[in-house]
Amino acid sequence: MISYQVSNQIALIGLDNPPANAICEELLSQLIDCMDRASDDDDVRAVVLHSEQPKRFCSGLDLRLLHEADESDVRRLLQRLYMEVYEAQYRLGKPTIAAIEGAARGGGMTVAISCDVIVAAEQATFGYPEIDIGVLPAIHYSHLPEIVGRHRAFELLFSGRTFDAHEAYRIGLLGRVANAGCALRDALELAGTFAQKPRETLRVGRRAFIDALGKGSHRARIEHAVDTFCAIAGTADAQEGIRAFTEKRRPNWHA
Repeated sequence: MISYQVSNQIALIGLDNPPANAICEELLSQLIDCMDRASDDDDVRAVVLHSEQPKRFCSGLDLRLLHEADESDVRRLLQRLYMEVYEAQYRLGKPTIAAIEGAARGGGMTVAISCDVIVAAEQATFGYPEIDIGVLPAIHYSHLPEIVGRHRAFELLFSGRTFDAHEAYRIGLLGRVANAGCALRDALELAGTFAQKPRETLRVGRRAFIDALGKGSHRARIEHAVDTFCAIAGTADAQEGIRAFTEKRRPNWHA
């Protein structure tokens, strides 16, 4: 589900769960393991996260799990996505870059935003479609307003609409927009720039940067986001929305 290779002091981590890199517990476990591996490797000076699936970065949570699993399983998956991936990023000690060539949705946005920089090709698309299947992108209530502002965040989260890389750049979600098909190339180039900086200065500076963003309150916000998601995921509307999505039909919302 995850590929890992090191070249020129850069660890390249590839999401590889066909067809759309849906998030499951095994994928998260392997992703966290790869981040820890990069952290422990003195030859690695920067990390690039990308997708091995053409036209897809990550579709978000595997909807089968939301439909079939009990609340404890969903809660454990969200804790891993929201907290453990973040903690792995925090202790990594090296710059991380998400390279996005295709579609990033929902939980895929969570994975991308956990990185220090996002580089997206101009054909990449983004969105928070959870509302359209009756669930809530609760974690993004915490960090998206801080990135793009309250009013833009509300519009994106509650419309569920798709937006392109140029809009994502304008509102501050992206660090760079690359030419079509060039996100990985540009991300590796940027990673090479980071790799040439003084190792200890970069490590200490990155941790200070993350701490300045409010890591101390992060866990409390995560716990609230998990509670919010789990409270809505078991409702009749959420289950109908998930069924409708998998059956490729319009949902019949309850009155």
